[in-house]
Amino acid sequence: MKVTKELCPVESFTEMLGGKWKLLIINTIRKKGVVRFGQLATSIPNISRKVLTDQLKSLHRDNLISRKQYQQIPPKVEYSLTKKADGLCSVFKTIEDWVNK
Repeated sequence: MKVTKELCPVESFTEMLGGKWKLLIINTIRKKGVVRFGQLATSIPNISRKVLTDQLKSLHRDNLISRKQYQQIPPKVEYSLTKKADGLCSVFKTIEDWVNK
């Protein structure tokens, strides 16, 4: 018999977006649109380049950001939100409104 664990929506959200940096990364891309790695690194204080790389890979794997790599030298990679992540934009707006009250 196969046993599966069904996660409640909050658990699924936390599993996908938990941690210190993922929401900050998504919010930065939301505000800036298409961004390059260096722009993200300078926009998010105190994040190491390795952690940023790991978090971007995870967000890309979960289909929350898209990664477009150009075949040129020097290498150029751009990140943007996917349609799946677009749904989070209203959540961020609600949080901003709540904090500003």
